[in-house]
Amino acid sequence: MGQTVAELAAAGGHEIATVIRGHENAAGAALTANRLGDVDVAVEFSRPDAVLDNLERLIELGIPVVTGTTGWAQHLPRITALVHASDGALLHAPNFSTGVALLLRAATEVARRFAARPGFAELVVDEHHGGKRDAPSGTALALQAALRAGDAGRDFPIASIRGGHHPGRHRVTWDRPFETIHLEHAARDRRVFAEGALLAAEWLPGQTGVFTFDQMLFGREP
Repeated sequence: MGQTVAELAAAGGHEIATVIRGHENAAGAALTANRLGDVDVAVEFSRPDAVLDNLERLIELGIPVVTGTTGWAQHLPRITALVHASDGALLHAPNFSTGVALLLRAATEVARRFAARPGFAELVVDEHHGGKRDAPSGTALALQAALRAGDAGRDFPIASIRGGHHPGRHRVTWDRPFETIHLEHAARDRRVFAEGALLAAEWLPGQTGVFTFDQMLFGREP
């Protein structure tokens, strides 16, 4: 993802100040003022075991951060406190696809319509390539939360599939004996996520606080 973001950024006329890879960045050691002094915004795609060190160092350096790393949501209150204490800026999202952002909003509304309809079984399917480390994905968990916001009476269990090369597919199914309803988003190329992350990186400098991709796209509207 980092490589794809860098390629799209360069193609769009942005300057890539530096690219930092995991092997040189144990505990955020490569994130220094000397190396990042001219950076306007950092785009962080790493791993759950590295993201906290990265975010803490970048926030300390006063650099706005866009992160697409998942698997650290339980630490968001602590990172949010650091951002506010330093008047910094962070935008986080499990998925930077505009289509997924629209899917999440649609899912809440569709689930609300199903809330009073008994007889339907529900399921979320989360499908990714074999190299995807977290299961369920952050997107699947966000989709589950959006569905439960519309229909608190259903659990919306997640089935995760890891294998092959698919960049990401998420599907909600409501099923009963004589009919099936699907609500689905399928990514065809990783560039859709890189494109969204780059939009976020263009928007974030000058902002203060912690934001989601949804808030960037839609503001504070419900």
